[in-house]
Amino acid sequence: MKIEVTAQKRELQGTGASRRLRRVDKVPGIVYGGDQAPVNIELDHKELYQNLTREAFHASILTLKLDGSAEQVLLRAVNMHPFKARVQHVDFQRVSKDKKIHMKVPLHFVNAEISPGVKEQGGVANHVMNDLDISCLPDDLPEFVEVDLGNLTVGHSIHVRDLALPKGVEPVLHRNENPVVATVILPALVTEEEETAAIEGAPAAGEVPTTEQGAKPEEGEGGEEKAK
Repeated sequence: MKIEVTAQKRELQGTGASRRLRRVDKVPGIVYGGDQAPVNIELDHKELYQNLTREAFHASILTLKLDGSAEQVLLRAVNMHPFKARVQHVDFQRVSKDKKIHMKVPLHFVNAEISPGVKEQGGVANHVMNDLDISCLPDDLPEFVEVDLGNLTVGHSIHVRDLALPKGVEPVLHRNENPVVATVILPALVTEEEETAAIEGAPAAGEVPTTEQGAKPEEGEGGEEKAK
């Protein structure tokens, strides 16, 4: 998927200049890396914010159009306002076709509903990881990595080294590392006593009055005691 971003060079710098940009719905940013010097840029807030809601925008090679030129970049950092839906600053990194990049890409889980652990054993799929750190050349960068849960049974897991990664893509792992990506587990069991108490609202032992405690005294009873 080809995604384009339009920006202009930003001449003024500093906190005051950035604040003035934000007042007119512009976002200050920077593009760096490669064989060129860093360039301060500004972008339209509405367009940038809409792009940030797209999953692919965070894990794709982007085309940055800057004052008549175009270059390939990655989104590297986004600073958001603490409590407003406003982008405060954005960083892009230039990429070279012949140099590998490190990126986090989202994981897409499929076939959980037909796995033996879910369909036959009553388990639920538990996603331990939601994205994966990978290394590859820019042209090999996938938008996501698919995780097939179709063969999982209860108590079994899929690890990173079990994934079928696209050609040219490698996970970024330490030598003996092989973290769990997903597993199928049984839901937490409720004991029969807790279930009965919840349904019937039964009071605890000792709080239920006995027949003798709950019965009214017959006529004459207690009167004799008082007469004594």
